[in-house]
Amino acid sequence: MRFSNTFLDDIRDRVPISNVIARRVSWDKRKTNVSRGDYWACCPFHGEKSPSFHCEDRKGRYHCFGCGVTGDHFRFLTELEGLSFPEAVQQIADMAGVPMPLADPVMEKREKERGSLIDVMEMATQFFQDQLQTANGARARAYLRDRGLTGRTIETFRLGYAPDSRNALKEFLAGKGVTKEQIEACGLVVHENVPVSYDRFRDRIMFPILSSREKVIAFGGRAMSSDAPAKYLNSNETELFHKGNVLYNFARARRAIQGPGRGDAQDENAGGTIIAVEGYMDVIALYQAGIENAVAPLGTALTENQLELLWKMVPQPVLCFDGDGAGIRAANRAAELALPHLKPGRSVRFALLPDGKDPDDLVRDDGRAPFDKVMSQAKPLSEMLWSREINTGKFDTPEARAELEARLKQLVAVIADENVRRHYQQDIRDRLNVFFQPQFQNRNNGERRGFSGNSRPGRDNAVKAGPKSPSLISDRLARSGPVRGHRDNTALRESVLALTIVNHPSLMIDDYDEIAAIDYDSRELKQLWSAVLGAAAAVAGPHLTREYLTERLEFEGFAPLIKNLDQQVRNARLWTATEEAAMEDAREGYRQALAFHKRAKALRRQKMELEREIALATEAGDGEAIVQLMRAQQEVHFEGVRLENQEAIIDGFGVLSGRVKGAANH
Repeated sequence: MRFSNTFLDDIRDRVPISNVIARRVSWDKRKTNVSRGDYWACCPFHGEKSPSFHCEDRKGRYHCFGCGVTGDHFRFLTELEGLSFPEAVQQIADMAGVPMPLADPVMEKREKERGSLIDVMEMATQFFQDQLQTANGARARAYLRDRGLTGRTIETFRLGYAPDSRNALKEFLAGKGVTKEQIEACGLVVHENVPVSYDRFRDRIMFPILSSREKVIAFGGRAMSSDAPAKYLNSNETELFHKGNVLYNFARARRAIQGPGRGDAQDENAGGTIIAVEGYMDVIALYQAGIENAVAPLGTALTENQLELLWKMVPQPVLCFDGDGAGIRAANRAAELALPHLKPGRSVRFALLPDGKDPDDLVRDDGRAPFDKVMSQAKPLSEMLWSREINTGKFDTPEARAELEARLKQLVAVIADENVRRHYQQDIRDRLNVFFQPQFQNRNNGERRGFSGNSRPGRDNAVKAGPKSPSLISDRLARSGPVRGHRDNTALRESVLALTIVNHPSLMIDDYDEIAAIDYDSRELKQLWSAVLGAAAAVAGPHLTREYLTERLEFEGFAPLIKNLDQQVRNARLWTATEEAAMEDAREGYRQALAFHKRAKALRRQKMELEREIALATEAGDGEAIVQLMRAQQEVHFEGVRLENQEAIIDGFGVLSGRVKGAANH
């Protein structure tokens, strides 16, 4: 029987591929990283002495760098164990605890029809590709050359040409035995309200649109004639194609961030994220410049389903828009679209291109460097919303300030996740407190004055300081505890993280990946953490108790360190990290400590980067750059102040509750 793609994807997602493969291999302990779902072994397909067979649970794929075999759950079982495909599906479904689907004649018929339509779309793609190489396609080829596309890029994206004819494609397909109903079902002809159907795409450069399984399901056509009613024309909605559920270049971009290949460079500007740009040509130009992880919506504003597709690939995609008025309006619409769907760790960032430029313009002459620079300056969603609202007018009256506050509160009220919404509300309060500070000292004449309109605190001071004057903001930034990484604060925060997990190891059952990724500054805690993760990997979830974990850690010589950690957190009255705390409180305390830990480390990185950039700008005498960098430095300072204030408020909060194990529900 045929299985729907939805069913196959579901059971694949439920079963880690390492569980399927582990029955036939022994994982190499030195190269394998269990916490990241990254496994290495000697290849079961060919004899070898050193492990070159690699599988990753996140991708659901395996690959041998020795013999080249690659595949998923089903292919492993069919090729290595000799099972038929239905038998392999049955085995994975059993492991997933999912019943096999019952035979559905209607669904099977529909799947068969879809398969035949896919075949028709493939024929049409070949036809358009062939036409591009004929005399009729000369103008289209010249246009693509003028846009800087190489023959290899044209072939990679299977670009083609629809001749200026009402019947060329229809007659070609009919000659291949394709029925009138199939041609119409694929959306290749216009047949409504006309006596005789005719080709939908005429005198256009053709861009095949692929499904997640890399089958052609639709086309986009770029008109060659300036008189055409629409510059770009997409296929209409069909059984195969629903425009709001598809992203152009989705499959190739997903493959690029998963590697191996050019997109495997795991930096934020290249393979580490997904970039959503506005059009087909933007995606193709970026690909040719070496940026393979870009996608585009299909001629319309980003939809909720397309945003979900982005989040399936990465937790924080970058939405890239033109820097003109239309681009900023589109970015603002996307920001409001994303807000209700935010979750812990799931958001979007925004990269705005220089006014009048698109990605194609940036990479055509100077390669990827200018685009990478734009990506490095991508703003978080919170900053995008804040910038939009404070640029709407002056706030020199109480009424205007109250209106700004009300708008911001209304914006974040739509966030469904309670924790994310609470943090956005806190962020707004912090920003407004800084923004509405009534007075700033003028360093030249001592005059105290307020600010209004779009001015920002400290901007005038930064301008007057100049490249060779000491920066008041920088001094304040350097005194910020979170930014300078105060040893005591850092040690205490890390102690809370480590001891909470030691005393409440069941937290790892739900948040293992996040916990395993904690990066400690303390060498002792790094060693402890390695032992904690090793112990956790050796037992099943229900058996991961405090007694088991502490016994393992004491055996490995960590008893004195754990005792010191316990004394440290008790002296600080951070009881949620202790053994006596109720699970609910331990979980909340851990999440707060982890949030502070991540933000403090990020601030330290930003501080160092800004100091380097200011030094370079000072050497170059670039006053404008110094102003911009000092404004960014001020933002880091205010963030550091907010972090200090928040941590001070929460510090010792547990004494207000005092719940202990077993008392949470009393």
